[in-house]
Order: sequence, then structure tokens, then C-alpha cells
Amino acid sequence: MSGISLFADTNIIIYILDGNEVLAEFLEGKDVKISFITEIELLSKPGINSSEKKKIKEFISGCTIVDVNEEIKENTIGLRSSYKLKLPDALVAASAQFYNIPLISSDKVFEKVKEIESIIAEVI
Repeated sequence: MSGISLFADTNIIIYILDGNEVLAEFLEGKDVKISFITEIELLSKPGINSSEKKKIKEFISGCTIVDVNEEIKENTIGLRSSYKLKLPDALVAASAQFYNIPLISSDKVFEKVKEIESIIAEVI
């Protein structure tokens, strides 16, 4: 690992699993953290088959999965209240805030969250 840490939103992982090489290369060699909520969202995707589930599990095994703790809960409450974020988005942002690392997402909602550094990936 290069020592560079990033917090990845669910949509980034989906794009990579769907073959987005630019994002895959961008994350290559970095310490990638994901929220437990991302793990749940990925593995409970409607219509997922066993092959896709295996691919997801292989990918996330290379990531650090972050569980909730008291500080993340408090951050989630604050961010959700301040920015009217959906609960999963608030949890992801609060986790990035807890680790004080950039959050990469294609969701522009994170641009307004002043408590975190966000990298908004323009995906076509």
C-alpha cells in the first residue's frame, strides 16, 4: 500500500465491479475503507447471483470494512440533520469524517458536506 487512504462510497465499488478501469486504477495500491453499510448494500443487491456475490466478496476482502462506533453515530446524526442526507450517505460520510480521509463517490450530494474532503468521480 502506498499509505494513501480513501473512503469509497458504494457507487464507486459498483462501477469498479462493472469494469470501470479508470476507477480501479485510481484505487490501486491505496488503503480503501468502506462502511459496513456498503458491504450490506453490495451483497443485498436485488437479483444478485452467486458469481456476482463471490466477485463482490473478493473485492471487499481487500478493503477495510468500518463498523459503527459512538463517534460515527454522533457524526451521522449531525451530518444527517445538517445536510438532510439519506441514512446510508450520512453513515458513509460520518465514517470518512471519523478517519479524516477523503471520500470518493459519484454522488454530488457530498460536495456540500463541509466536514469531509470529497472526491466526486465523474462517471459516464
